[in-house]
Amino acid sequence: MGQVLVVRHGQASFGAEDYDVLSETGEEQARRLGESLASLQPDLVVHGSLKRQRGTARIMAETAGWSASLEEDERWNELDQLGQFATLEQMPDESDASAFQRWYEQAMGRWSSGEHDADYTESYAAFHDRAVAALDAVASGGTVVAISSGGPISALVTRLLDGGPATYARLLPTTVNTGVTRVVSGRRGLTLVSYNEHTHLGADLVTYR
Repeated sequence: MGQVLVVRHGQASFGAEDYDVLSETGEEQARRLGESLASLQPDLVVHGSLKRQRGTARIMAETAGWSASLEEDERWNELDQLGQFATLEQMPDESDASAFQRWYEQAMGRWSSGEHDADYTESYAAFHDRAVAALDAVASGGTVVAISSGGPISALVTRLLDGGPATYARLLPTTVNTGVTRVVSGRRGLTLVSYNEHTHLGADLVTYR
């Protein structure tokens, strides 16, 4: 039997010149998770190619004192949501939270409907297939820690629960930075054991973006 702990990266640097790096809060979140998992000895630590994913993996592994190798797999990367959605309709300024949320929900609904797949570089189905393939690649490899993002994690959980676009849309905004989703692999295949566990964080360190 194998187990995979799928971790959402620490908080990125929203509003900074380079969003794709961990904020100070994100670094502390990664340290807290590393401390809480210090008794774990993973056989492999895998992460996507984004800076915030690599940084989370490095800090966690160093804090926990793991000897496992760190490997990169782009299939754990986040969907380029804004890059895809903004090509179809003008994106409002994110400072107008209400307008941006309305735009985002409509764009997400269009993408996940499956009726306009040719308009996107990565369709809803293809994105979910990619996330599942990343999980399948490591699911039988003993104990694995995989650092990813909210989109792939929500996609995996949606598939494991036999859910659809509505399930994915509900899960996505609930993913906590450095939250841990645990999946086990056994005779029955892949089973979701826990989702988004984040008791390693104090209330002041819980963030969602």
